[in-house]
Amino acid sequence: MAPSTGGRSGRATIREIADLAGVSIATVSRVLNDRADVSEETRGLVQRIVHEQRYTSNRTARALSNGHTGLVGVLVPLVNPAYFSSILAGAAEALYERDMRLVLAPTLHQHEREVSLAARLLHGSTDGALLVLPEESAEELDRLAGEGLHFVVVDPRKALDERTPSVAAANTSGADLAMRHLLGLGHRRIAAITGPVGWVATDERLRGYRGALAAEGVLPDPALEIAGDWEIEGGIAAATRLLDLPEPPTAIFAFNDNMAIGAIQAARARGLRLPEELSIVGFDDVGPATIVQPSLTTVRQPLAEMGRMAVSMLVRLLEEQRIETLHVELGTRLVVRESTAPPR
Repeated sequence: MAPSTGGRSGRATIREIADLAGVSIATVSRVLNDRADVSEETRGLVQRIVHEQRYTSNRTARALSNGHTGLVGVLVPLVNPAYFSSILAGAAEALYERDMRLVLAPTLHQHEREVSLAARLLHGSTDGALLVLPEESAEELDRLAGEGLHFVVVDPRKALDERTPSVAAANTSGADLAMRHLLGLGHRRIAAITGPVGWVATDERLRGYRGALAAEGVLPDPALEIAGDWEIEGGIAAATRLLDLPEPPTAIFAFNDNMAIGAIQAARARGLRLPEELSIVGFDDVGPATIVQPSLTTVRQPLAEMGRMAVSMLVRLLEEQRIETLHVELGTRLVVRESTAPPR
């Protein structure tokens, strides 16, 4: 006997059809789109379950049945950088599994543009939104929620109101992982290329950086903390200043992979051997971390899973289900590669 669809609207989702048929979501999609690359036996099985579960891929019919359009807006600063594209990939896949679709709205890090796009989502045909690294203040986000926009923040840039649902990586514990690795190798003069002042990720990673030093009895040196801008060029500039110090660091912890790659370039420009003369750790574990030479030791953020989790939370909000916690932090892990070694 086929299991119930939970009474949500009497119609199964594409993911539930796939589970019932014991096939992949992609196979169900091929059957629904009348693709030829499916065996007749599988096609018959999927079609029978589709009929039994009263599934329809017609968006208009589904919208009439449950009052939803199946469209979710995603406000994201940029699309191309691997950091954002990884989050988008996870969100898009999670929406696809629920037979929902993504409406992409790049904000280009422009506050007014983001406010305008959020207003369009509020008064448009989307059911809700994911706001990736939003520019709005906590007060502005609170107003959006008060006006009726259902949304989840992914990787908050600024501190949020406790009522605003969010998904982020465990920044403080991730920074602690990076520092414990360097301290365990024997480094004590460890510099930090931080993110911009005032960002949540900067503050939390700085807390982990300083806490790990304190746990080892190492006094912090303000000269070893330089603010970056998340970009390779900012990493080059910050690392150059650090390496110009009368007593330069033996290791650098950059608060993202871009700045870590910039630090590698700055060190190589001086003829330093890596990691023999300088160890470098990043944070993110995006594609370039495995390509740069030496390959980058870094803290891996579960970026795709952040996107998936945000979709899961948003769907629960839309269905008025209870959410155990409005603020989810996903664990990070250290990936050790070639850019770190004991100090000389």
